[in-house]
Amino acid sequence: MTCTDDSERPAVRERHYPSDTTDAEWAVLEPLLPVPACRLPTGGRPEKHPRRNIVDAIRYVNDNGIKWRSVPVDFGVPWRTVFGFFQRWRASGALARIHAELHEQVRVHDGINPRTLAVILDSQSVKGAETVGQDTRGFDGGKLINGRKRHLIVDMRGMPLSVMVTKAAPHDSVPARDLLFRLRLAHPEVVVAWGDSAYKGPLADWAHSFLGLTLKTVPRRKDQDGFAVLAKRWRVERAISWVMRARRNVRNYERLISHSEAHLTWTFITLMVRRLTRPPQPPRTSPHPVEPVKAAGKPKPIRIRMQPHTVRLAPAALS
Repeated sequence: MTCTDDSERPAVRERHYPSDTTDAEWAVLEPLLPVPACRLPTGGRPEKHPRRNIVDAIRYVNDNGIKWRSVPVDFGVPWRTVFGFFQRWRASGALARIHAELHEQVRVHDGINPRTLAVILDSQSVKGAETVGQDTRGFDGGKLINGRKRHLIVDMRGMPLSVMVTKAAPHDSVPARDLLFRLRLAHPEVVVAWGDSAYKGPLADWAHSFLGLTLKTVPRRKDQDGFAVLAKRWRVERAISWVMRARRNVRNYERLISHSEAHLTWTFITLMVRRLTRPPQPPRTSPHPVEPVKAAGKPKPIRIRMQPHTVRLAPAALS
């Protein structure tokens, strides 16, 4: 059997769900998807269903929080096929690659460097459904939540770089070592990270000694009572609010932690694809109200410690 072209497949269904891809979004996302097996030198069975229908079905599950078995029939794809693509693209690393490429494209689209030097990290505890096994869930004594914890790292514009899901029980500084190690492997250019007071102490010393990463904390205000928007940290908290817009992420239903991470990744992929189809967002001309105003005068140059030399960059705002 020969591999059929996209032109020989049935026409793509009429799109009427808010989560469906537009023509502009599909033009951005389609080139990033893995090459079909039938077009590889090793060969494989040709795909029976249009990929756009499959992507739309995955986004529908992610956005509406339904069960896989409840995928509407008007997508024209059996739910087992949709879940199979969701699982294979995650296991092969294709989903992480798509996420990384879209992140660079968004930054270039906004007219800034595709690589970032500074990041912000934070975590969020969410309740686990009965489908979450006892061995992959825990109790967060601070938030009084029994479930799992999401760990996010975003750049200075709130676009995510790394996502990790763990049990809710450990203190944030424990899984943060694995999170920062992943960040160093994928983004060796990052030199500084900000977080809340949970990341200070031994973790900051470990990050500086073993990863060459400067970890700074943004403490709570002395007169703060309850939640307050804080400098730097508001960017990652805004990213967490973006996560909660997808109803599949409001509660953790996944048996496997890797599937939880995949749903978070699909949420950010949808966000970035839509960002690429809109006009660029220029950098701020004035600082955010909660950000400290820099003193007048010549700013100090940023130093990046590298072996065996020290590179000095021109004084410019981190973006």
